[in-house]
Formats: sequence, structure tokens, C-alpha cells
Amino acid sequence: MEDKVTVSQIGLRYGIIIGLVFIVYGMIIQFLNLDMQVMQTLGYVNYAFLVVAIVLAHKAFKEGGDGYLTIGQGLGIGTLISLIGGVISGIFSYIYIKFIDDSMLTKLTDFQIEKLEEQGLDDAQIEQAMKITSKMMSAELIPVWTVVGMVFFGFILSLIVSLVTKKANPTLEV
Repeated sequence: MEDKVTVSQIGLRYGIIIGLVFIVYGMIIQFLNLDMQVMQTLGYVNYAFLVVAIVLAHKAFKEGGDGYLTIGQGLGIGTLISLIGGVISGIFSYIYIKFIDDSMLTKLTDFQIEKLEEQGLDDAQIEQAMKITSKMMSAELIPVWTVVGMVFFGFILSLIVSLVTKKANPTLEV
């Protein structure tokens, strides 16, 4: 008799896959040298990739187990995928920005200044805002924000997907 797959096994497998997808997609966007506004918009595609990964992971969990998936199991799988994918992507971002090409930080800074100017802030206000922002946009902190954001949004997306993909075991219901 085969062992049933676990939440951890599925979450780890699909987390590694989505982390690699994030890296490849991010590098494609980076190499296209697009405008920051376009790059930011295309960055939201990562969440579509994440939803697809969660759906496929839930399917694999049901197929590799007893055919059922609780909301808790689905949420655990999706959150673990998000965490692992975020960590892999964050580590890659750190290495890339710190040791390969730090121009992304300059692009981000210029983009933020442009946004603040559009909001009508004067030079002193922009300078003050950028002092705070520049501390948060470093090679060391961008991976942290990547992981935090990915886990936060991954949790929410996992909950939504789990509500759709759940399949209760009728023998366990009261």
C-alpha cells in the first residue's frame, strides 16, 4: 500500500516549482528593460502563477491521498507554497541585486520620486519620503518584503482557492 502524500510534501514540491517560475518570469521582465510602471503591472502576473500552482497542488494532494481536501489542508498547502516560493524568489533577488545588477534599485527610486511628484509633493517632502523609502529598498530588505508580501497574499489566495477546491470526506462529517 502506497503512503498518502502530505500537506508538507505537496507544499514543498509546488513551492520550489513556483519559486523557479517567479525567477524565470522576473528575469524575462528584467531583460525586456520595460518601463517601471509596466514592470510593476506585469509583476501581478506572479499571483496568477501562484493561483495556478495552488490549484494544481490541491489536485495532486487529492490524487495522491484519499481523494479529499479540507479547507485547512488547502490553506496549509497554499501558504507553504507561497512561503517557499517567496523565500526562493527573495534569495535570488538578493543575490541578483547585491552581486549582479543593482540598477533595479535605481529604477525603483526614480519611479518612486516620479510618483511622489505626480501627487504634488514639493522637493522637501519628496526628500523626506525618499529617506524613509530608501531604507526599505535595499538588497537586504527587498527579499524580506518579497517573502512577507507573498505569504500574506498567498494566504488570502489559498483561502479563496481552498473554498473552491475543497472536497469533504463524507465519512468524517457529522
